[in-house]
Amino acid sequence: MQHQQQVIVAGAGPTGLLTALGLAQQGVSVTVVERGSALQDTPRAIVYHWSTLDGLSRLGLLDKASAAGFLKQDYAYRVRDTGEIIPYGLQALEGKVARPFNLHLGQGALAAVVLRELQKFDNARVLFDHPISGVKQDDAGVTVTFSGPGAETVLSAQWLVGADGAGSTVRRVLDLGFDGMTWPERFVATNIRFPDDREGWAQSTFYVDDVYGAIIAKIDEDGDHGTWRYTYMEDAALPADSIDDRMPAFLSAVFGPEVAVGIEIVATSPYRMHQRAASSFRAGRVLLAGDAAHATNPTGGLGLTMGLFDAYALIETLGAVALGQADDSVLTAYARERRAAFVEKASPRASANKRLLFHSSDPVARDRDLEMFRRMSHDREFAAEVLRFTKTLESPSLLADRIGRPARADERENVL
Repeated sequence: MQHQQQVIVAGAGPTGLLTALGLAQQGVSVTVVERGSALQDTPRAIVYHWSTLDGLSRLGLLDKASAAGFLKQDYAYRVRDTGEIIPYGLQALEGKVARPFNLHLGQGALAAVVLRELQKFDNARVLFDHPISGVKQDDAGVTVTFSGPGAETVLSAQWLVGADGAGSTVRRVLDLGFDGMTWPERFVATNIRFPDDREGWAQSTFYVDDVYGAIIAKIDEDGDHGTWRYTYMEDAALPADSIDDRMPAFLSAVFGPEVAVGIEIVATSPYRMHQRAASSFRAGRVLLAGDAAHATNPTGGLGLTMGLFDAYALIETLGAVALGQADDSVLTAYARERRAAFVEKASPRASANKRLLFHSSDPVARDRDLEMFRRMSHDREFAAEVLRFTKTLESPSLLADRIGRPARADERENVL
């Protein structure tokens, strides 16, 4: 029997797969199309803020994702120039939120967890090797054309979700702008293996320096040699094909030559950083989500955080529209609310995080910026107030005022 999809989701990353799973759980027929031949597992996001875990729990994924990764509370800033270590953590949220911890899990591993759940639904399917070549729409629906060996293939649906990354084909073929700027530097995300249980190294460490600045976060707890994500920045004018030749100098400067010599480099992924947002997150029957809608530098882990919150909002709004429970004005509200959350909150905060971590040559400005974290290390109530920021990036229920649906439990109870 031919699969009749109500929704097509472009992109089999966490944002697209989560959206598809949430829709399938409501009985919506959904097809995920992915241009690649398999899930991508290059070094990218690994930390999921406490505020995103309520949504994973609602989807029945939190226990499975936690088993695949691990939960943690600790952070630290390390200042190269002075040797200062500023520890703080999510313990300040205990008694205030249901889940006062973050989840550490590679982005590809999370996608695999979601895919396994999605494959349990008869009203959902995932098609790999389906690069989009065209999108057409009218009042009745959307038609998506795919290129490939041999003849073109075509799928039709009522709605299309573009969650196909910062280079989104969906966004491009609809001629939606991608407003903002590209940073002049190159980020290099690496997976490295080495034993690092030295004092002062939290499981998420921000190494502050204008040359050797880095984000260092533990990915797994595999025996004596854990896997860590080490992300640093370099001049984008340097040749990308010789990154491996330059990396030992960075590792030695940060960890010391005696440790660096024993580090195993597992994977490397260089990429350009952006602060950009699509001119609109809705174009008729097409919605954008995740990096297709917005792109940010990764300092502070706000990129996929925003993608998850996009997915949660789409699951609620698009699900209601597809099931005839709400009119499509709620999708316009989705597009407006999610764009504002990125432009007004997430992007400015990520930019400020990057400036502190990687552009700290002015010791007076650096000292001023670090004072907030010093206070967080000893003032529990202040720390809880600061840590609440990521929860403000989630859109409240967009249906509560429209169809009388009650607010989510986490909106009523799991906030500071």
